[in-house]
Amino acid sequence: MILVTVGTQLPFDRLVKAVDTFAKDLTRPVLAQIGKGTYTPQNMKWIKNIEPADFDRVFRDATVIVSHAGIGTVLTAKRFGKPIILVPRKAALGEHRNDHQLATVSQLVGRPGIYVAQNDDELKDYLLQDLDSPSHQDVSDAGRTSLVNYLKGYLAAG
Repeated sequence: MILVTVGTQLPFDRLVKAVDTFAKDLTRPVLAQIGKGTYTPQNMKWIKNIEPADFDRVFRDATVIVSHAGIGTVLTAKRFGKPIILVPRKAALGEHRNDHQLATVSQLVGRPGIYVAQNDDELKDYLLQDLDSPSHQDVSDAGRTSLVNYLKGYLAAG
């Protein structure tokens, strides 16, 4: 199963609509957690919010995660060893108050098990592939230090 999650704070109809548009072409079923979005999917199962008690089970059952570039979701994907496709929200499209998600993906792109889709075509291409899961081995010391420092700064700016 492909799990699409947009978080619970802000709508992300662009992502939900994109996956819904080509869900019928995918070989795996899709479940979307659409949060506060107003778009109603037609080609995939969806739920407004997944109860916290059920979230780990749903995450564990998924074969790939599609998400906004939220750090919590990235860390959860790493914890469960799931490949994750990140689609950053864009302030210019009214999806967030600033472009911190673009900054986040710039630090994560190329890391094992993390895939960044900047447009619908890239997203569909990733979903049609068998993606590698994140490595359970740590990345290089320099890469790990860079990521940890970035996350500390991100969380401190909160």
